[in-house]
Amino acid sequence: MGSKLKNIGLIGLGMIAGVAASMQLDAIAQKSGAEPLPLEEVRQLTDVFGMIKSNYVEPVEDKKLLTEAISGMVASLDPHSAYLDKKAFKELRESTMGKFVGLGIEVGMEDGYVKVISPIEDSPAYRAGIKAGDLITRLDSTPVKGLTLDEAVKKMRGEPNTKITLTIARKEEDRPIIVTIMRQEIRMQSVKSKVIEPGYAWLRVTQFQEPTVDDMAKKILAIYAQEPNLKGIVLDLRNDPGGVLPGAIGVSGAFLPKDAVVVTTNGQLASSKVIYAAKRDEYAQGSLTDPLARLPDAIKKVPMVVLINSGSASASEIVAGALQDYKRATIMGTQSFGKGSVQSVIPLPPDRQTAVKLTTARYYTPNGRSIQARGIVPDIMVDEYADGDGLNGLRLREADLTKHLINDKDKDAAEVKATTVDEKEEERLIALEKKRKPLEFGSKEDFQLAQALNHLKGLPVQESKVKPEIRDNSSKDDKPVKDIRKDNKAPPEKIEKK
Repeated sequence: MGSKLKNIGLIGLGMIAGVAASMQLDAIAQKSGAEPLPLEEVRQLTDVFGMIKSNYVEPVEDKKLLTEAISGMVASLDPHSAYLDKKAFKELRESTMGKFVGLGIEVGMEDGYVKVISPIEDSPAYRAGIKAGDLITRLDSTPVKGLTLDEAVKKMRGEPNTKITLTIARKEEDRPIIVTIMRQEIRMQSVKSKVIEPGYAWLRVTQFQEPTVDDMAKKILAIYAQEPNLKGIVLDLRNDPGGVLPGAIGVSGAFLPKDAVVVTTNGQLASSKVIYAAKRDEYAQGSLTDPLARLPDAIKKVPMVVLINSGSASASEIVAGALQDYKRATIMGTQSFGKGSVQSVIPLPPDRQTAVKLTTARYYTPNGRSIQARGIVPDIMVDEYADGDGLNGLRLREADLTKHLINDKDKDAAEVKATTVDEKEEERLIALEKKRKPLEFGSKEDFQLAQALNHLKGLPVQESKVKPEIRDNSSKDDKPVKDIRKDNKAPPEKIEKK
């Protein structure tokens, strides 16, 4: 595909050049016995620093040079590691609490322009009529061409109640569209729900934030208040880019046996080798109450379908992988994004107002599967629409990102990359997409949701003609962690333990 979506981000959310991470806010000790610094390379760095200071066309501040050196060093590691300046760090902390200041659009980079992936419901951008697929060509008087995504995002961020003018190119319009938008504080609703029809409910998690587990518990209680004899539930994780790890553990724990292992992590440091189970201390850190304790016992047994697509990443893949390993739910939809790494946010001294978002571990499902660069393969493949999967198969995935981590569990396992098509086929798909109304998840026109309901009712499901390669990439040496999982009635056979 000639125009793949690049570097997905969230305006105002502080998610820098990548899909939202499964994040932890940590202070991580350095590895003991680290090798000494290579003196020749350090000397070269100081030589270049001095050369810039003395020979560059105009003076450059020391702080700028050093900050940019740190930023480049971290960004060179993988697509999800980044240096966070004061503003970015502040925005990241706010985003995990479910609020941020910005326009309210998810964006990527395409052909040098900022492309709108989707506007957030009821945001300033949404109310201004910004549509998915719009290309932003100018920010106030600054052309976007030539800017990096990070530079463009910084220009779109700002203080509440300040204005920015966007120049937009829309394929069905002959002339540019000029829109002035007021930046506002946006509070995201991370959990939505409704009873679709008698006996069947829809529960959607749009992003994993600090309030997600509490919000989900309230939604489930409301569902049972309306439908005491619930026959089936659909957990919708489509286009959920991830978020904080405790949220993923809590959402999984609502449907799994008590103390069931949800995810394990493994990295270079001993502190990164962790087993996370469905325990209050893991998903309700700092809380005096357990939000899941209020849920009816029936929620752990009600028939369940989980919907995923190529936009389901990170924490949402943790949930889907855990529920799939325990055979607690049928996973339906299209193959997920494939982000199987954990980012730790490490505040930097002396004032701890800046930080490094660093990839510190890979994560694994309870059966020891690595999702990295591969994704979750649904039990039942179902297209986005009755006549095909739209542009889902052409979207960017983890394996398309430069310097992405490999799948360490099976280095020969096929990585799932965005489909490449010729220009003629691309034009056909785009033309078909234009004729469709924007898909509203949870609506009567939601084809995948309709197929999920059919499955719960025992009715035929219209499966996709596309069949992915299914391989088990769990380690043959994995052994169950008996002390944590001894009370589980149907535990998976294996778990990562290194």
